[in-house]
Amino acid sequence: MTATLLFESRDVTVSEFRCAAVPGERPYTEQFAGYSLSYVRKGSFGCHHRGRLFELVTGSLLVGYPGDEFMCTHDHVCGDECLSFFFDAEVIDEIGGDAQAWQAGAVPPLPQLIVLGELAQSVAARERSLGLDEVGHLVASRFVAAVSGEVERPAKPSPRDRRRAIESALWIDDNAERAIDLADTAREAGVSPFHFLRLFTATLGVSPHQYLIRARLRRAARRLSDEDTPVTEIAYDSGFADLSNFTRTFTRAAGVSPAKFRKASRGDRKILQDRLSRH
Repeated sequence: MTATLLFESRDVTVSEFRCAAVPGERPYTEQFAGYSLSYVRKGSFGCHHRGRLFELVTGSLLVGYPGDEFMCTHDHVCGDECLSFFFDAEVIDEIGGDAQAWQAGAVPPLPQLIVLGELAQSVAARERSLGLDEVGHLVASRFVAAVSGEVERPAKPSPRDRRRAIESALWIDDNAERAIDLADTAREAGVSPFHFLRLFTATLGVSPHQYLIRARLRRAARRLSDEDTPVTEIAYDSGFADLSNFTRTFTRAAGVSPAKFRKASRGDRKILQDRLSRH
């Protein structure tokens, strides 16, 4: 089993696990260290948990409860890959769901969870407009609703919540060049990450991470138009972790690369005409 840490914060940690079990390999007992949800993105395996045997296939969720023992087997197919979300106990208290839900052991492929699992894969494979911590909260909330049979209700921000969201957006604007996650912005707002994600999104129509990426894009676009600073320097100064991610994100938003955007901002009409002619 190989593990790769993809994201880490106080509230949510995300790791990728690849199992290279071979036929005849003897299984062993393991123990969940905390609350977790592992999305099976490839392959299959069995799991013995609380006297039951679960057969997990692509799209299933392995559910972890603190202290519970489990044993994974590979009687039918060897090798699997999982994207695992690990949650702080305070996050679970906020999201809800009783112990019985978190002791479910596993959940079969459900459409409302599969779509989020695939979204998480896309975010993990290539930085998207959502953050992995935000997706983790969505997965946990959707899981609790699916297992308990409850209906997810949209957030209805109070006037105080709306003020928090607006002040948080201004704070994100002022600190967009920094490495900011959901926990950082929630702490500034003085509420839990789960509540903050709901109130911010309901108030402004975008998630905190989406707003952060767009704040960085605004900075970059302004500097590309006004300065001759190298594109790489602008990318890093705007808060992007690497040049390739910046180029990909900017091109997707602008329809042209940063270099071509700079030329267009200086009056190169041909670039804009070429862009418009393709639509």
